[in-house]
Amino acid sequence: MGELFDKSQKVAIVVKLTTFFQDAMNYLENITRRHFLKDCTTGLGGMWLANQLASSAYGKPLSIQHDTNAPLAPLMPQLSPKVKRVIYLHMIGAPSQLELFDYKPELQKFDGKDCPQEFLEGKRFAFIQGTPQMLGPVYPFKRHGNSGAWISDRLPHLSKHADDLCFVKTMVTDQFNHGPAQLMVQTGNARLGYPSIGSWVTWGLGTENQNLPGFMVLLSGGRVPRVGKSLWGSGFLPSVYQGVQCRSFGDPVLNTKNPHGVSRQDRRASLDALQALNQSTYEELGDPETITRIAQYEMAFRMQTSVPEVMTIDDEPENVHEMYGTQPGKESFANNCLLARRLAENGVRFIQLYDWGWDSHGAGKNEALNHGFINKCRSIDKPISALLTDLKQRGMLDDTLVVWGGEFGRTPMQENRNGQKMAFQGRDHNPNAFTIWMAGAGVKPGMTYGETDPMGYEVLRNPVHLRDFHATLLDLVGFDHHKLAMPFQGLNQKLTGVKPAKIIKDILA
Repeated sequence: MGELFDKSQKVAIVVKLTTFFQDAMNYLENITRRHFLKDCTTGLGGMWLANQLASSAYGKPLSIQHDTNAPLAPLMPQLSPKVKRVIYLHMIGAPSQLELFDYKPELQKFDGKDCPQEFLEGKRFAFIQGTPQMLGPVYPFKRHGNSGAWISDRLPHLSKHADDLCFVKTMVTDQFNHGPAQLMVQTGNARLGYPSIGSWVTWGLGTENQNLPGFMVLLSGGRVPRVGKSLWGSGFLPSVYQGVQCRSFGDPVLNTKNPHGVSRQDRRASLDALQALNQSTYEELGDPETITRIAQYEMAFRMQTSVPEVMTIDDEPENVHEMYGTQPGKESFANNCLLARRLAENGVRFIQLYDWGWDSHGAGKNEALNHGFINKCRSIDKPISALLTDLKQRGMLDDTLVVWGGEFGRTPMQENRNGQKMAFQGRDHNPNAFTIWMAGAGVKPGMTYGETDPMGYEVLRNPVHLRDFHATLLDLVGFDHHKLAMPFQGLNQKLTGVKPAKIIKDILA
């Protein structure tokens, strides 16, 4: 038999096969997992989607409809909110409640004596070994205001606001190391990858000022928290709801300025081109992160003019600087408190302040209750007092909630690292009892909730787990914590987690 194809036909076939395989390779190089799940003929995409819908059927989450072109636009809350905005002051390192708010005169009688064994048996400590000695209150306490709240002499300015404060003295957490405990406070989970309180709130409510992020973060104390930006991350929520870190000196927000030689008009033209490309991608794939990218580019463009105006404290009157103790141009907690007020009055929904340096073990002078602790108290006392005064004078404390606290408490025993007495006074970590306070919208002023035992070691009455605190906070901003949820990894994930949580109704105004 003769050949099936002549030479010219063979060449044509080879060319066609080569072209086919080149096209196939180009397709495979460009295809993504998202394309595969969407288009593959075996229906894996549909199977996956059906599984996700089935897994989220129990406890259906609240349906929150965001404007795809304006994901931070204000939304109506599920309930009638008492709080319009939140300013959260987190003292990184866990300040000692026994030197600030939880007065224990009985503990003074045991100062210097060996710790009872029942305080040690079955307990886990970060550093205590052997038998430590008890440590009485290092500083004197007095009652303040009509409420008679006990506050130590370390906070003379804040003491004047005793009748504005709502103390919760029986906070409990599952974690006794800083990183996981900080995550627990801010995200409701000791593991990385979960949304922070501020992200949940801005995801649910949006924010008033579309020229500023809805969730802004200010740092002081010279160091970033141990787990870093995870404390203000958005986790599995769209990243447009993560906190935007600001600085109290230099450029307030990095990378918002145009590069050298690029005008605002040039920036606008380039953003328009990027938006067209991103919009085309979103219409093809439907990935919400594409919308986030568009929104963040646009927000950064608007922030070029709005942030410098809001984030400068130079134009504040001299009496305001005196009241807060601010030093323009420097990093300080005082500057951040004043910036928090400015952000609040400019429509930012959630303002988070982190102040590092409260880990009072007594291993060195800077972290000793009788040395470094004094300086830390001095650095926050006047600014927090000024913030409360300022908000009240402007009529903003009526719809602003101010929260203060750490990640856990401290032990009534003096730390004895490696079984040795420390050179300075200090206390180990105590997850079994610590104090937070709140002031402003939605909470009863001049109130103390809960009671710890005579040593301040464990809860005696009305324990409040962090889940309960989170449920209460969400209720104050207008959400049922059972319903504010996002389907993820087969569960309707919530700030309060899967274990039971209750609202602390006795503290609500």
